[in-house]
Amino acid sequence: MLFENSDQFKDAKQHAITVFGMAGVGKTRLSALLRKNDWFHYSIDYRIGTRHMGEYIVDNFKNEAMKVPFLRDLLSSDSIYISSNITFENLDPLSTYLGTPGNIEKGGLEFEEYQKRQEQHRIAEIAALKDIPHFIERAKKLYNCNNFIADTGGSLIEVVDVNNPNDEIVKVLTSNTALLYIEGDDDDAQKLINRFKKSPKPMYYQPKFLEIKWAEYKKLHGITNDLDIDPKDFASWGFEALLHNRLPRYKELAKRHGYIVSSSDIATIRDGDDFMELMQKAITNR
Repeated sequence: MLFENSDQFKDAKQHAITVFGMAGVGKTRLSALLRKNDWFHYSIDYRIGTRHMGEYIVDNFKNEAMKVPFLRDLLSSDSIYISSNITFENLDPLSTYLGTPGNIEKGGLEFEEYQKRQEQHRIAEIAALKDIPHFIERAKKLYNCNNFIADTGGSLIEVVDVNNPNDEIVKVLTSNTALLYIEGDDDDAQKLINRFKKSPKPMYYQPKFLEIKWAEYKKLHGITNDLDIDPKDFASWGFEALLHNRLPRYKELAKRHGYIVSSSDIATIRDGDDFMELMQKAITNR
């Protein structure tokens, strides 16, 4: 959804935006702020963790609980139940399920299990992105909300093919929303890397990229047994490689199909009016 000029965007009766970019550039902060200004906030990660992977997550909780005799007996008799309390701000249940490959005693997963969960996430993310048109309509019908923002995860770029003009997900997004890339600078990227090293989070890799980096890491460290790998160390090393791989693809997606604003501009947004002005500048500057 591209506009001929900024006035066309400004005068539209409805506004639907999909924001994307690396973690930490302000996507969720912006979406939460707009939610307070009568925008409907659709979180891709929340949708994944509740609708499309919720059963996997809860079953994993149950599997761990069944290892404790006391809890196993209660679960078996339906005396207790276990659920996931995932929120827009707390996605830990999803992150915990995705995990990191490596030494099981250090909290890692066997590589084959990790690959299986990665594939589940890929399918779930595609489904959550395809749900966007439904939620745009739902926001209007149920809540009389004409302004809509889709808050995507950093892995959006992993489930689209920027070079394919017929990519199904790109078509869904551009037919129903305006794409807005929040671009971080070099300092943002380094801060994110440093933060990740202190507290690694699970990530989604394209299958081939994951296999290449897994083999590369083992060769680099002289490791032959997958279960000798420290999951936190691989997560940090892999994240930096993944981030640098994603950045040019984010930019290319925005150049072809959307608009670009800086993370520093997003940090100045105070309300819906500020955001509308920023969008109009982005449209003018395209």
